[in-house]
Amino acid sequence: MNMKKRRGRTSRKRRNHSRCFSQCGVNLSHKCEYIRLKKWLKERGYEDSILRPAQFSETGRGLMTTKALQVQLIIALPEKCLLTTDTVLNSYLGEYIIKWRPPVSPLTALCTYLIAEKWFHKKSLWHPYLDLLPETYTCPVYLQQEAVNLLPEPLRRKAHEQRSLVQELYNSSKSFFFSLQPLFPEDVESIFNYSAFQWAWCTINTRTVYMKHSQKECFSREPDNYALAPYLDLLNHSPSVQVKAAFNEKTRCYEIKTLSRCAKYKEVFINYGPHDDQCLLLEYGFIATSNPHNSVHVGTDTLLKYIIPEDKQRHRKVSILQEHRLLNNLTFGWDGPSWRLLTVLKLLCLEAHQFTSWKKVLLGDTISERNEKKSLDLATKICTSLTEETRQALQKVSLLKRDYVHLVNQLTLVEALHMEDLKILLLSAENLRHLCCTTI
Repeated sequence: MNMKKRRGRTSRKRRNHSRCFSQCGVNLSHKCEYIRLKKWLKERGYEDSILRPAQFSETGRGLMTTKALQVQLIIALPEKCLLTTDTVLNSYLGEYIIKWRPPVSPLTALCTYLIAEKWFHKKSLWHPYLDLLPETYTCPVYLQQEAVNLLPEPLRRKAHEQRSLVQELYNSSKSFFFSLQPLFPEDVESIFNYSAFQWAWCTINTRTVYMKHSQKECFSREPDNYALAPYLDLLNHSPSVQVKAAFNEKTRCYEIKTLSRCAKYKEVFINYGPHDDQCLLLEYGFIATSNPHNSVHVGTDTLLKYIIPEDKQRHRKVSILQEHRLLNNLTFGWDGPSWRLLTVLKLLCLEAHQFTSWKKVLLGDTISERNEKKSLDLATKICTSLTEETRQALQKVSLLKRDYVHLVNQLTLVEALHMEDLKILLLSAENLRHLCCTTI
């Protein structure tokens, strides 16, 4: 589907996030909440004869197909079923948003509407959908500090940034929330509290599909590309499937076409994009086991620890790497150190008489067998160090799981992320041993 950022969601507690196509699900169509949702969708022009809500042991709640799928359209959700900023502007909030200055962001408007509609509950036109939304999430905004502190870098830094962003957005929106007091019989401060805003923000960040809207004067300049898509958002992610997804201007439906086959009564998947597990956890709150896009990041601090203090060119080497923006996105993957990481290490391993050849290194040329060996040895040291750090992190998680029983679910997710990193690092070490043998 090549989903852009903020297109997906998670609503399930996962123990194992691999996407297993041989797994059949337990049909949930008979449950009252799904009957209400299907009736609500039918009233808005959507009927589905292929997909059924189901519970899967590997992925939690999802959608299964009642017939074998080839390359075909699997869902076409009418515009009336989509919750967008147009929905908000056409509601009781519209007049408040239009007159508010400075303008609120499209994201704030959607968060406000979700909080209000959830408070109105059964009086809400959207209550059959709202009733099926999760009460909590597992993206970093919701994680306890003890769990966040054990996340690997750069995810830990990004998690702190995400938490700060949400808190700042809430703080800057408080005065707008107070202006809505005439709409509610109770104090808006108790309705639009941080916990409610946190839930609304995560709902939008993890569950929306990408749908570009024209710029409106009543909103700030932030992108307006969100659409909550009831029922469609039950589809889970798999990195191994291919789909096409977009809003069809002719049919006025959000359509998903699968490009991958799926057997009868098996789970149907979509693809949020080529994201590694750190990105999936940050944006959607889950990880995908054996994700081909996974990698272990090598931070600048980790890298620079291995520069020899006696190297007179060390400052110049770092300056060159900074100038060429080569100190970011250095990784170990399933097949070993990335080309980018090895290139950086080759430059750092240049001896004094070789330093003038640094441009050749950046172009991918081999300088000498000695330089090749030194860079591979350095890669092995870094890989070994990261492996030890990962093992220590897993030990800390294990101890916390014992002492903080209420955080077991969050810590299990962090543990799974580190386990994936450990798999990659062990495979990288094996690949490096092979590379070292071939360069001797």
